Amino acid sequence: MSSSLVRFLASLFLAIAGCTLSARADTTLLNASYDVTREFYKEYNLAFTSHWNETNPEPLTINQSHGGSSKQVRAVIDGLPADVVTMNGVPDIDQLAKVNYIPANWATRLPNQSVPYTSTILFIVRKGNPKGIKDWADLVKPGVSVVIPNPKTSGNGRYSYLAAWGYALRQPGGDEAKAREFVKKLFANVPVLDTGGRGATTTFGQRGIGDVLLTFENEVALAIKELGPNAVEAVVPSTSVLAENPVVWVDKVVNKKGTAKVAKAYLEYLYSPAGQELAAKYNFRPTNPAILAKFPDRFPAITLFSVPDVFGTWAAAQKTHFSDGGIFDQIYATK
Repeated sequence: MSSSLVRFLASLFLAIAGCTLSARADTTLLNASYDVTREFYKEYNLAFTSHWNETNPEPLTINQSHGGSSKQVRAVIDGLPADVVTMNGVPDIDQLAKVNYIPANWATRLPNQSVPYTSTILFIVRKGNPKGIKDWADLVKPGVSVVIPNPKTSGNGRYSYLAAWGYALRQPGGDEAKAREFVKKLFANVPVLDTGGRGATTTFGQRGIGDVLLTFENEVALAIKELGPNAVEAVVPSTSVLAENPVVWVDKVVNKKGTAKVAKAYLEYLYSPAGQELAAKYNFRPTNPAILAKFPDRFPAITLFSVPDVFGTWAAAQKTHFSDGGIFDQIYATK
């Protein structure tokens, strides 16, 4: 065999091998999410990978990034290569549309305006509820210390703020002035503002600060499990806000990485019976009514109002209450 033929065959072999390695190279997804979804997505990623590999044999790796929702979206805008973003409110994802990372009509690309599951804000109190906290009105009483994350950086804090405002506004004789005064009194009782929901849970549970913690329903269940039913207990208020948790694939990232197909499938699987059951397992409210009905003991009946019900639109609520110099800044600056 001539040396030239040997070189040709060697180069052909390397080319074929290179193609094979390329075809079987790991596909990696990054899910940028908010603070209190860690445990859910850890199991969901395993379930989706198994589902995906039934018809797609190439290796798939899914990584997670968690933090305060607004900080997470800021990180994506600043270069965090997240293929998908799974948040707890519309305003954070809208920030991606403003910089053309996703289209303006992103919410229409998946069912239910791209909201596969929901939550709400409940209370956690010390065992025995020594301050007798039963509803929102109890949070503004003198001597009650309330732990809420920062509404400027946390969707958890934002929903807590809006829930309190909506409660006051919807009381007999309620108006904007009374709602503002109520929320001002509430935040006067807040000793510290953590940047995210998980940090607030740590402040309440491990640092022992506060008489009551306001947080998402799924975090309530997890906190009771971790801290122990002899340490804390849940309080379900008379009414609260509907926390809609939208998801989106990030076009700017997936188009560059070639991961659009798997990123879309990853989010679509959240709507499947398996995805909905898993959401319920981690105390997120499924949007599939049949699956939600299977868990009456897990999701207590509570009167919920949506942000548009009370504030018109998310954009209006964001601008009025949480923009720089908005009502929250005015309220908290005078604390």
